[in-house]
Amino acid sequence: MTEQIDDRRARRNVWVLVAAQAFLGAQMPMIFTVGGLAGQSLASNVCLATLPISLIVLGSMLSATPISAIMQKFGRRAGFFIGALGGAAGGVIGAYGLYLGSFPVFLAGSFLTGIYMSAQGFYRFAAADTASDAFRPKAISYVMAGGLVSAVIGPQLVKATSDAFVIPFIGTYMAVIGVNVIGAFLFFFIDIPKPPAPSPDSPRGRTRWELITTPRIAVAVICAMVSYALMNLVMTSTPLAVVGCGYTAGNAADIVSAHVLAMFAPSFFTGHLIARFGVEKIVALGLVILAGAGAVALSGVELEHFFVALILLGLGWNFGFIGATTMLAGAHSPEERGRMQGLNDLLVFGGVTVASLASGGLMNCSGGSAVEGWTAVNLAMAPLLALAGAALIWLMLQPETRRA
Repeated sequence: MTEQIDDRRARRNVWVLVAAQAFLGAQMPMIFTVGGLAGQSLASNVCLATLPISLIVLGSMLSATPISAIMQKFGRRAGFFIGALGGAAGGVIGAYGLYLGSFPVFLAGSFLTGIYMSAQGFYRFAAADTASDAFRPKAISYVMAGGLVSAVIGPQLVKATSDAFVIPFIGTYMAVIGVNVIGAFLFFFIDIPKPPAPSPDSPRGRTRWELITTPRIAVAVICAMVSYALMNLVMTSTPLAVVGCGYTAGNAADIVSAHVLAMFAPSFFTGHLIARFGVEKIVALGLVILAGAGAVALSGVELEHFFVALILLGLGWNFGFIGATTMLAGAHSPEERGRMQGLNDLLVFGGVTVASLASGGLMNCSGGSAVEGWTAVNLAMAPLLALAGAALIWLMLQPETRRA
């Protein structure tokens, strides 16, 4: 009976988090679509075009541990409100930077947007907080599925707002402000109890070093890092590649929309697949699909190549990242939650920061054309895929007693 009550509460929380993922999450495809293009128009060096995206990810990386600590002490709601505040502040300063034509001010706004991105990353963990073991992978998947709606809302808002004012893209950043202010009210409906304050004799759990050297946790973090970093590496360069190959910003928005739909559409059944086939096999499938995305991207630069490659990129990210998240969520105890989840997102978004920084350099400065730059971006996927694949194979070869 207790499990039913717990899952009733968990299902309510999942619906709130799905709505947050759908509405508040729309700002991420919006900013990832226009951030590089706006950066290209403001930066004095085109090699720095994707630096605004990199600053978002850097802000997310640096705020992951503090937000996790705040959630551990004050509850999930407090951390999610801080995330929405950061997103709104990022929109204000980003719009002001575009108004001034100032690249540094625009970068400051991008950095603050990273606070929202970091908080959004905890939606998936919050879904698992009140869920039973059986419902946990489904809860994580359903929350991630909320991104389907954001995949539609975000790019459509870009189309409606990017040229709404004389200054390109300023309307998009004003829309981002509204999304954060309105969406923050959703968190009044979340019902996740604050973790109890530890007593002197309560279990402290493992240290961060002990956690990260646990085989199952280490491999989960590596696979999450690689899945997210490669998705970001390619997606960040996509609008630049699409426009550089002679297509329009509207084409780029449509491709990003298809990509984000592919990121989240499988979430309706990813949890069921994990429950049936095991999390390691689903993560492995994600890595294989990511490799397929790179192969398609390298085969040509027609619009259909971009669409298919980015759809595969989204599918691979879904299986790889949700699988790794599920693997991690079941590998630590409640008292270890704050330090492990913060450490995980610090490492994951650290990898994504490096990938986004590399993306602009590879795209704009590794060849004489957009085609050569796009080729370099996709070839860069290979070593990271090899690392994650080797780590996963190593874990699967370990006796069950040595994995935990």
